[in-house]
Amino acid sequence: MFTFLVFGILVLAAMWSVGIYNRFIKLIARSEEAWADIEVQLKRRYDLIPNLVETVKGYATHEQGTLTKVIEARNMAMKGGSIAERAKEENMITDALKSIFALTEAYPDLKANQNFLKLQEELSDTENKVQAARRFYNSNARDLNISVGTFPSNLIARWFHFGTKEYFDLADNDAAQQPVAVKF
Repeated sequence: MFTFLVFGILVLAAMWSVGIYNRFIKLIARSEEAWADIEVQLKRRYDLIPNLVETVKGYATHEQGTLTKVIEARNMAMKGGSIAERAKEENMITDALKSIFALTEAYPDLKANQNFLKLQEELSDTENKVQAARRFYNSNARDLNISVGTFPSNLIARWFHFGTKEYFDLADNDAAQQPVAVKF
């Protein structure tokens, strides 16, 4: 009888361990899927930026510094890196894009240009999709991080070397929270 009890406990412990292990695999897969969604939206953003810059170039020829800053920020962000580095680079793009959109006040013809308006609308839509993808990723990272850090699942996490995920937070940059100052 004692042998059956010990065997039963071992079977239950093994089933529990397998269940926790499978939960970690699901959480990691969801986090990776969510990060892939962010990558897709960021790539779309990167693809729109050169078109926007080319449209603005025709109207704001003496604003080369602003346009160059946007392209440089885009190129840096496309290189990749850690999640924290990506967040910093995305903040730089956001700041640079704010400068471009601020130019529309000085160039009424640009403000009325249909190509510019369409690109601005697409970029705004993409920004919303990046935010949604970031929230989805961060919620999956949070779920994984909670499971890695709480007892008893942390025992399985340690045993199989499951780690936490970094949050993709664009709010770290105080400059990104401030309005853009445009000087002519």
